Amino acid sequence: RSGFTAATRQVVIGDGAAWLWNIASECFPNAIQILDKFHAKEHVHEVAKAVFGAGTDLAHQWARQRCEEMDSGQLDALIVAITEHASHSELARTCAGYFTTHRQRMNYPAFETMGLCVGSGVVEAGCKTAIGARMKRAGMHWTESGANAIAALRCCRLSRRYEDFWAWRAAHAIPDAAA
Repeated sequence: RSGFTAATRQVVIGDGAAWLWNIASECFPNAIQILDKFHAKEHVHEVAKAVFGAGTDLAHQWARQRCEEMDSGQLDALIVAITEHASHSELARTCAGYFTTHRQRMNYPAFETMGLCVGSGVVEAGCKTAIGARMKRAGMHWTESGANAIAALRCCRLSRRYEDFWAWRAAHAIPDAAA
């Protein structure tokens, strides 16, 4: 509804869920796909805890170094460092595969140079504010069509397009058959 398909540059930001990237590739084949940087760093910290122990200085230092590699685009070094622990850590093995799978979605220096957001936090907060605050009140129940209609109206209201929506609606009203 907001013209995403007509945008000159499309971006999809998400976590590592395969279904998300399948839908993104199918529906928006020209979109730039970005793996949420915060989620990626969470995985690094989880591996550090599993390998070196939660709260240890070594875990903190190792995770910091891996995150710096991620930030600077040194993805080969990041994947090699994690893979070194794959023989004794299932989580490290899984995480190495995760980063290998999503490598093309982790070109954070290039994305940031292009002025792109590399985290989904802003979108998640926007959904919580725009949608959750209105639709998740006590006792509310929605049909899918009702939820979609209220979500659209709420977004119009918050983006200061509420009056424009009603003007458009009046101009495109279907004549009443009984009249």
